[in-house]
Amino acid sequence: MKILIVGAGGREHALAWKLSQSPLVDELFIAPGNGGTVLEGTNVAIKDDDLPGIVALAQEKQVDLVVPGPELPLVLGLQNALEAHNIACFGPSAYAAQLEGSKAFSKTIMREAGVPTADFAVFDEFEDAKNYLERQTFPIVVKADGLAAGKGVVVAHTKEEALDALQSMMIDKAFGMAGKRVVIEEALVGEEASFLAFCDGEHCVPMTACQDHKAVGEGDTGPNTGGMGAYCPAPILPESEYAKTTDLVIKPILEALKKRGAPFQGILYAGLMMTADGPKVLEYNARFGDPECQPLLMRLESDLAEIMLACCQGRLHEVEVKWTPQTALCVVMAAKGYPGSYSKGMAISGIDTAEKLDGVKVFQAGTTVAEAGTVTSGGRVLGVTALGDNLADAKKQAYQAVDLVSFENGFYRRDIGDKGLAR
Repeated sequence: MKILIVGAGGREHALAWKLSQSPLVDELFIAPGNGGTVLEGTNVAIKDDDLPGIVALAQEKQVDLVVPGPELPLVLGLQNALEAHNIACFGPSAYAAQLEGSKAFSKTIMREAGVPTADFAVFDEFEDAKNYLERQTFPIVVKADGLAAGKGVVVAHTKEEALDALQSMMIDKAFGMAGKRVVIEEALVGEEASFLAFCDGEHCVPMTACQDHKAVGEGDTGPNTGGMGAYCPAPILPESEYAKTTDLVIKPILEALKKRGAPFQGILYAGLMMTADGPKVLEYNARFGDPECQPLLMRLESDLAEIMLACCQGRLHEVEVKWTPQTALCVVMAAKGYPGSYSKGMAISGIDTAEKLDGVKVFQAGTTVAEAGTVTSGGRVLGVTALGDNLADAKKQAYQAVDLVSFENGFYRRDIGDKGLAR
């Protein structure tokens, strides 16, 4: 069959790499793709938010399955647009994708479904939100309701910080329409974990728990990014807890959306805070995380195309989802200045050498192919990922590979995996 992947990051390179291994896949297109995806299939210069362009491409190439990587096309309604032309899409409808597209919608569904989460209130008016803050204790979390590229969340330690966040979101429109409505919620204390599941609207199969590293600096310092590295399985959420966690945070959401006539199909990703009172959901995503996708797919032994088709056809329970017992760890190499402004066009060397190491794959994110070879084109440039017999092995192998790769003004965190090792 023919598959079209939508997106341009490290997650999309990992998806292309894994799907290209399937005997079911004859041809692979990636829109718009990057310098890594071109090694797995055919890049097509169509942006991930160009829904008519994506649908037209799928029709022209007679694509059997579309796999959206990022959240934006899903929230904009790509699944609905493809369904109108009888093209399968591995991802939820626009209504169900509001789980990620609207924090107010997501929190309301959690409350309705009895999913443990932080106490919250939703505001459309600045003055109402401001008055609410007068009665709160701090720290407190202020979130823009809509999509803000992972940047619309402020943990305010004082009332002044919370008011500044409100002003920035609701009055100054720092995140455009995403901050028109805000959610204010209690700050949860604990360590974070990512818990993802394949879903077909009714059935679900959990993946192994991951731990992402959002802060730009070692020791979780500095501003938040799209993610500086991840590993799985994560000791903070052991396998013995997967069934219980699925019953707590995945199944109730599937049931709630099915009741609303919008069954969720695709990847349901619960961002958890492991508190003293057990796991509580910080947020839901409607797709694979980036960089969690990279170590997860390194560990997946089953045919990804077969799993995705089964999800689209409501028969996930008929397919075996199998994982290697090894641990996978991904280290993100970024361009100096990220998550702020950064230079582009730096030549990258050493990828081929790094990939000669046992169990190593270098997933490309912010890269493009130029006359001089592969060069940087984004903030997060590479996701150097390695398999090891345990977390210590995977970390050692990944950093050995990182040391073989270089580009001007590149940087990375040296402590990916340390939280798990401490356990």
